[in-house]
Amino acid sequence: MELLVLFGVLFLLLVIGVPVAFSLLAASLACFATMGIPPIVAVQRVAAGISVFTLMAIPFFIFAGDLMYRAGIADRLVRVADAAIGRVTGGLGIVNVGASMMFGAVSGSAIASASAIGSSMVPLMKDKGYPGDYAVNVTVTAAIVGLLIPPSHNMIIYSAASGIGVSIGDLFLAGVIPGLLTGLMLMLVAWLVAKKRGLPTGYFPGWREFIRAAAFAIPGLMTAVIIMGGILSGFFTPTESSAVAVIYTMLVGTLVYRSLGWKGTWEAAAKSVRTASMVLFIIAAATAFGFALALLEVPAALAALIGIITDNPILTLLIINLMLLALGTFMDMAPLIVITTPIFLPVAMGVGVDPVHFGIIMMLNLGIGLVTPPVGSVLFVGSAVGKIPVTTLVRTIWPFYLTLLAALLLTTYVPALSLWLPTMWS
Repeated sequence: MELLVLFGVLFLLLVIGVPVAFSLLAASLACFATMGIPPIVAVQRVAAGISVFTLMAIPFFIFAGDLMYRAGIADRLVRVADAAIGRVTGGLGIVNVGASMMFGAVSGSAIASASAIGSSMVPLMKDKGYPGDYAVNVTVTAAIVGLLIPPSHNMIIYSAASGIGVSIGDLFLAGVIPGLLTGLMLMLVAWLVAKKRGLPTGYFPGWREFIRAAAFAIPGLMTAVIIMGGILSGFFTPTESSAVAVIYTMLVGTLVYRSLGWKGTWEAAAKSVRTASMVLFIIAAATAFGFALALLEVPAALAALIGIITDNPILTLLIINLMLLALGTFMDMAPLIVITTPIFLPVAMGVGVDPVHFGIIMMLNLGIGLVTPPVGSVLFVGSAVGKIPVTTLVRTIWPFYLTLLAALLLTTYVPALSLWLPTMWS
């Protein structure tokens, strides 16, 4: 009965359009009331959900990502990618993926990447004769790569939700090769689709222009180098690295690029406060919801159910992936990480899956949910940027969906892709 109340209230509120955080909190309160638990318990779990030191990195990384966009770093990354690979058939599609990979390496946010790169690339691609649906589809799927290439604040959420102290540095390293592989696969499918649809061919501007574009982009790209270098060397913690990223981005934007003023900084701060508040409130509400699931012993029951179905690692991971893909179609990434990590991580570890490897599986899997309707936030951002209806996009996005699913299968069943770099570094 309590479980029915928990999920019934959640789904009902989601269907009628109540925001996810309020739906999770209301469902938790309803469940606690049914169980005879005082409402103060929900308040305590909400407070405990965000009283985690590592979560302090999230608002700083969000702030740094918005500063990078306003400082013009995204535009400079587009220029260097265009100078390098824009001359092939469908070159701007490949440039879009390359720029998203580089921006992901300095922002770590799929939505920020779709907004920043999309606002530059989608109008440019339309002007060059590319169909709007192709431009947006490349943009939104390439934005998912930013969830894998460090730094990624979703990896910080996973580390906190795991309950076993999964190393954030190892997670950052583990995402590099799967991120690069996913980006290269998206480049290939962008080229194949461009060839089939007869899309335009660009030109090579010369080595001088390429070197000039690269030189202007290097200060922005150094953000990722400083963050990863500082964490892996032990010079500062992931939380401290996020603050360093903000300071460095402000210095680059004001002193090097001279495109970031007080107005832009203030606007970035205000927007980041709103975004971070929303993310942290969702995490807090999801913590209360997860506590209700734990009281009802849902994780143990689900683990037992999967154990009855199979004890084969391949089939177990397939079942978990299918469940996460289904959940990702109607709930955002942050709450799903908080809710499902305590459920699925013990099951995966029970069949021999490394928690770092499983974290990368979750990042890519739930990232796919961000570009699938009906609640794909990155897909809707791309639709707004490109002024293309979502219904039009989903009719032609299927080659990119298949590519992301292929990357998910490779990441899932070839653990070395995720674990080689952390193993070599340690």
